[in-house]
This record gives sequence, structure tokens and C-alpha cells, in this order.
Amino acid sequence: MTDPLNVEKLNGPGDELQDRPAEAPVSTAVPRIHHDAYTWQLPAEEITLRIRWFGLCVGYVLVNFGGNSSAIQVPQLNWILTLGAIYALADTYFSFRGRVFLGEWPLIISVMEALFIGLLCHYDAGLNSPFRFYYLLSLIVCSIRHSPQIAYLTLGLHLISYSTLLFSNRPSDWVSQLLLMIVWMGWVAWASIAFSQLVKRTSMELSLANSQLKQNQELLEDRIARRTSDLQESQALLVQQEKHAAFGLLAAGIAHEVGNPLAGISSLVQLLNRHNNDEYTNKRLDEVDAQLRRIQRILRELIDFSRPATTERNRCQINELITESLNISKYYKRKKGKNIITRFAEDLPVVQVVRDQLVQVFLNLILNAMDATEEGESIEITTEARGGQIVISIHDDGEGIREEDKARLFQPYFTTKAKGTGLGLFVCKNILEHSNSGTIEIDDTVKDGARFIVSLNCEELQGAADIPPGPAKEIKFVTT
Repeated sequence: MTDPLNVEKLNGPGDELQDRPAEAPVSTAVPRIHHDAYTWQLPAEEITLRIRWFGLCVGYVLVNFGGNSSAIQVPQLNWILTLGAIYALADTYFSFRGRVFLGEWPLIISVMEALFIGLLCHYDAGLNSPFRFYYLLSLIVCSIRHSPQIAYLTLGLHLISYSTLLFSNRPSDWVSQLLLMIVWMGWVAWASIAFSQLVKRTSMELSLANSQLKQNQELLEDRIARRTSDLQESQALLVQQEKHAAFGLLAAGIAHEVGNPLAGISSLVQLLNRHNNDEYTNKRLDEVDAQLRRIQRILRELIDFSRPATTERNRCQINELITESLNISKYYKRKKGKNIITRFAEDLPVVQVVRDQLVQVFLNLILNAMDATEEGESIEITTEARGGQIVISIHDDGEGIREEDKARLFQPYFTTKAKGTGLGLFVCKNILEHSNSGTIEIDDTVKDGARFIVSLNCEELQGAADIPPGPAKEIKFVTT
């Protein structure tokens, strides 16, 4: 029979500790002790081995050096102690392997100990043998290792062993000796059981408290990690917003300062055009006026880009937003020599989005593609309706992205550029997810270059047929 930890009803009704499920035994005779889980068996086994070896050493000293060899039978006692030492060696061997010798049959151990102690007393000095105190040691060990039921059964076996020894000698005061031994054994058994149950209960409570402490520590670490991540994301967004605001103020200031003299120049050109000039002069004035209108158009684009951002949703055409982003990107210093190929799907439904935010998403992706490509390489932008969503794909012919970097692309402050901030893709992902507009991901199937896919939600496409990309149109940014 197995003897799992049993600490039920220690102090009264309701004061119970549930038994821990027993581990599956390795064999039918030697159950395995698992060091990685709470168990009482291994600590109890270590205490038991120390008590057993102490008793055997004391026994050898008493038998061979006790100075009372005339009253005892030394060879027989040495043989009995040797048998006990063999059992202790076997128990020690299995303990080193993390197992309990005969752990499934504790009563067999109790029977052997009762017989062992009785034989020692019989071949020694009978009732006056100091080996009778081994009964008390055996009860202490049994109380530590096993349940109270096993300890009380062991008490009964030891009383039977002592009574047999008592009746074989039949002294005149056998009644008083029997009663005294019953009192001693009963008190030791009761005290040992109470003490061991207290230790087991305390150990179990400490184990549970330690487990709860570890869980709370893991929970606290997880919360700290999440709060740190939220703080980093908020800081990244704040940095991006501050940069955008600073650029907006700068662009608005430049547009205002440049706009005033341009307005004066434009007025002078119009006045000159009203005079009767020769053909050459009129032609040159027309060229000047065309260049002035171009500068004014650039200033309007700067002002539009620098106006305060709004979170108001508007109905927008995706193709128009991408075209606006391309118009802004043509002023980027690395646009020279890049071929922009657009394949816009026709008749795409409008979507309800925050216009400025979506322009920022497309502009970030286009500028990243320009940074990733060299002069003469291409960037392809396609729009289509697929699976109830509007899908925008931006594919460049650059070096691509390493596999080990793909998992970190959308994390704040991660960049593979020498002078990058690592906020562009993070801001794109944050805008789309927080506004519930859609998602952004990298296409893992692309072998050459990199392709980012933006999927936008569109209620009008639910249940509608897919719309394929339109014909290719090329925009070439010249090197001049």
C-alpha cells in the first residue's frame, strides 16, 4: 500500500490539507521521488537514514565495546546488526537514486523492525537491554515517514514484540514493566505524530506560499513588461508627433515667407503681360508665370501637409490618397532615378478613414521603399479589392529584409537604416490598429525586395466581388 502525505484534520473539523496527488511509480516496489515537486518522502527518508545509521553504530559499540560481553551473545548480535546494516545500505542506495526502498509496503518495514529489535533484546540482556530504546527510535522514524494510521499500527506491532519478549522472560514485575513500556511507546508515538504533522503542515503551507509568491512575481514582471512596452510606444508616438508638428510649423513658416514675394513677382509678371511686348518677351514671361504657378502649387502641398492633424473620419478614395502621398514624396532627396509603377484598381468604393493619418501611412511606406532601392530600380504600388477589403501593396526591388529582422519590424526604435529613427513602421501599424481601419504586414512569400500589404476595412465590399488591379502606369523620377 502507498503512503502519500496525509495531513487531514490536524487541529479539528475544517482544518484540513488536501493530499497531493501521488506521482506515478517507476516500478511496483520502488516509487520514484520527484525532486521538482513538493513531497515529504525524500526529506523524511534522509532523516530516517541518519537515525538508522546512528542506531547501528551505537549498537556495534554496545555489543563489541560495552564491557558486558558475559551477559550477551556477541556473534548472534553482530549477525543481527549486520543484517540491519545490509538493509540500511539498500535503503541508502535507493535514496541516492531518489527512491524509497519498500516504500509501497510500510507495514512490512514495521514488522521487520519489530522483529529486529526483539531479537537484539532477546540475545542481549532481555528486558534490561538498551536495545529496547530502539522501539522508540522506530516509532519516531515511522511517525516522520508515514501517516498516523501506519504509526499507530507500528506501535501495536512493537507492543506485541515487547510483550513476546516480556512473557519469554516472565519477571516478577512484568505487569509494571509492560504498563511503563506502553506509556513510553504511546507517548513517544503520539508526540512524534503530532510533531511530524505540524512539520508537514508547515512545509505544505510554505510550499503553497512560495508557489503563490512565484506566481505573483511572474504576474508583476509581466505587468512591468507590458507597462514598459506601453510607455515606449507612447514615447515613440510623442516623438513622431513632435517631429511632425515641428516640420509643420517650419513648412508653414517657409510657405508664408516665400508666398509673399511670390505674390509680388506674379503681379509684376501679369502687369508686364498686359503691355505690347514682342513674341520673345511674351514667351519668356509665360515661362516665368508657369514656374511661379509650379512654386505656388508646391507651397500649397506643403501647407496641406503641415496643417494640424485631425481625427475626424471622412469618405476618401484610396487611389487619391496614394497619389497625394506620391506628390509629397517627389520632393524627397532619394527619389531620383526611381521608377514608380502604379496599378490602381478602378471603381474602388470609398472608405471611411482619417485622411491625414492614412496619407502618413502611405508616405512612410513609399519613402521606405525609396530608401531601399537604388537608382534605376522600381517600386510597384497596386490597389485591389479582395476578401471584403481594399488591399494596397507596395513592393520594391531593393535588398529585402533579413528573416531575423522581420519579427521586429513593427517594434518602436528598430531600424536597419544608418540614420533611421525606427518609428515609421511602428507609427503605421499603430495608426491602422488604433483607428480600427485595417492592418499592415510584410509579405513573407516575396523573394526579391520587400512587399508591405495594407488591408483596409470596407463595409461596401462585404459580399461583393473582388476587383483586380488596373493597368500599369509608370512614373519616373529623373535624376535632374
